[in-house]
Amino acid sequence: MLEFRITKKDKNTKARIGELSTQHGVIKTPIFMPVGTCATVKTVSSEELKDLNAEIILSNTYHLYLRPGNQLIKEMGGLHKFMNWDRPILTDSGGYQVFSLGSGSKAENLVKIQKEGVEFKSYLDGSRHFFTPEKVIDIQLDLGSDIIMPLDYCPSAEASKIEIEHAVNITSNWFEKAWKHFQKKTTKLKNKPALFAIIQGGPYEDLRKKSFDFLSQFGVQGFSIGGVANAGESKLKQQKALEYTLPLIQEDKPRYLMGVGEPEDLLEAIERGIDMFDCVVPTRMARNGAVWTKKGRIDLNLAKYKLDPKPIDKCSCKTCQNYSRAYIRHLLKEKEVLGIRLTTMHNLHFIISLMADARKAIQEQKFPQFKKDFFSEFKN
Repeated sequence: MLEFRITKKDKNTKARIGELSTQHGVIKTPIFMPVGTCATVKTVSSEELKDLNAEIILSNTYHLYLRPGNQLIKEMGGLHKFMNWDRPILTDSGGYQVFSLGSGSKAENLVKIQKEGVEFKSYLDGSRHFFTPEKVIDIQLDLGSDIIMPLDYCPSAEASKIEIEHAVNITSNWFEKAWKHFQKKTTKLKNKPALFAIIQGGPYEDLRKKSFDFLSQFGVQGFSIGGVANAGESKLKQQKALEYTLPLIQEDKPRYLMGVGEPEDLLEAIERGIDMFDCVVPTRMARNGAVWTKKGRIDLNLAKYKLDPKPIDKCSCKTCQNYSRAYIRHLLKEKEVLGIRLTTMHNLHFIISLMADARKAIQEQKFPQFKKDFFSEFKN
């Protein structure tokens, strides 16, 4: 059973430190969750993730359902055993992937939304599948997740207010079904996972409130804020969504901002009271040769790093302790796997350390100054 306890509040902002207790361990918040979409954080082993001080990872229901299949993972002892990870796992419902992979001119052929659920085509082989709120819960129970996300309808960044309200209504309807099914299936479980609710509503205050008011009647253990990190969503829309949503959520509930991972965005959200984050940005940009330093993002593919003997940054990660920018650039140019492993581990170290530093600053009542100092140096 999940428990959340706030251990420290910042006096000048809404930032707070908390402890999230799960069956696989205690997580200190604010926390960043590396994304292991297909039961792996790309190029990084579970042992290396532990060395990087990752306390929890995220995996994806949509991808694991399609391959290798939730039944196979269940037969292998669950996702933790399958990937040799004994710390907490949060699984996304796959709703975002269903809709994002079905966007564009062929959307009507790929995704069909119905009251009962959503029909979609596999991106792997074109086979048709149908996700209901109940089925998505069952898949995640097979995986053995610590924190489960319900099926939600995530509209595109270009959606009108009418379309977003439609998405709120569908998400609400689906959540009620998911909640009832979850309660039924987990009544006798000794180690019961947690089910969060996902608040939708885009950048509209009335729709965010409508979404929350419906979801809050179920006594969920945490709230996720969705529809904030959609491709093409402006920073202003993201800020509006947070501004309208956060005051609604009870203080004793963990707040999870889905899909946000840029360093500046994390600190802005922590200041407003967010506890949990996930995003593919640190690992995706690393695979393209982009890395974070205390002074901002740099692209190691650029010619100016060809003869640069310095480490990526003055940090304690194994990449920076052992390798130069010039060497890593060489690996990237040669498309050697080691190159993206080194950049990935550095970026994960950077973002996980940033969370640890933020927690320390909140503990010492220095968060506003910490954020100011970070922004004065960091140029993205």
